[in-house]
Amino acid sequence: MGHSQADKARTRERILGEAAAQLRDRGLESIGVARLMRSVALTHGGFYNHFGSRSELLAHALERALADGWRASMAGAAPDGPRGFGARLRTFLSRAHRDSRAGGCAIAALASDVARADERSREVMSAWIDTFVDEVAGSLGSGDEGDAMLAVSAMIGALLLSRVQVDRPKSDRMLKAVRDRLTRLEHAASRGAPA
Repeated sequence: MGHSQADKARTRERILGEAAAQLRDRGLESIGVARLMRSVALTHGGFYNHFGSRSELLAHALERALADGWRASMAGAAPDGPRGFGARLRTFLSRAHRDSRAGGCAIAALASDVARADERSREVMSAWIDTFVDEVAGSLGSGDEGDAMLAVSAMIGALLLSRVQVDRPKSDRMLKAVRDRLTRLEHAASRGAPA
């Protein structure tokens, strides 16, 4: 790769990194090309050297934001294999995760925005939701896709609603209630019993 191609690749990565961070913190509609390019000390016109459209940028930035969130959630995985469901649950439905929208699960932070986005962005997030469901199905022990879909939906919903809740003690109770019920689901799944 020539020097100019390497510079172009690094610049594209800077743009994507900044766009992904802005997405996670402020949502899809927060991304304006001119403001984004200013934030990485580049001109508005330079944007089109890297992306054909804002829609293309959003799809790539969303992919990056979801991958970053996934890596962060897996950082606590056991060195010898995937992190168990109980550990994932305690981390996901925690005060720290609730209070760290920009550094937490991008699915929870962006799902409502992506539901109204173009098909390309919805496809990107759909693939990551499928990955999350598959990972949870494996860690639950039952391998039941329905249980995993229920768990993922409850986890994302509880995190999202706890972030909306103004009353912090009520927000904490919401996280705990869902953690407790999903822990019962995990125990039932490991015993092969109905939840």
